[in-house]
Amino acid sequence: MSWMHGTLLALLAVLLALSLSPETDAAAVPDGKGRANDPQGPLRKVFMKEADASNFFRRRSRRGVKSQDEINAEQRQILAADERKREFHEEKRNEFESYAEEENDEQDERTRESTEQWREFHYDGMYPPQEYNRHSI
Repeated sequence: MSWMHGTLLALLAVLLALSLSPETDAAAVPDGKGRANDPQGPLRKVFMKEADASNFFRRRSRRGVKSQDEINAEQRQILAADERKREFHEEKRNEFESYAEEENDEQDERTRESTEQWREFHYDGMYPPQEYNRHSI
């Protein structure tokens, strides 16, 4: 039970210290005198009249009709994005095609070299060097 009395006493001490500190006045919510009813400076820029706010949200609702300029601007953005995608994929396709062509050329060269080596190794000098030394019937 003594630890509960100690905890309660510590909490009361912290509450007293917080209530007496000068920073709490700055964080307190102001009462409704003068300043809240007549916003000055930056508050005037943040808040707007209720009628203006309802008109804004009425104009900007999900089903609100867009102006032709907005529709045209969105279409231009979509077309530009599509063009960039098309160019990107075309570039990637060209890179792959050139890579595949080079790979095929290298494979053909390796095959030709190995075929030539096989012919030279198996050529016995008796027959003309035809492909694989086969005789036509």
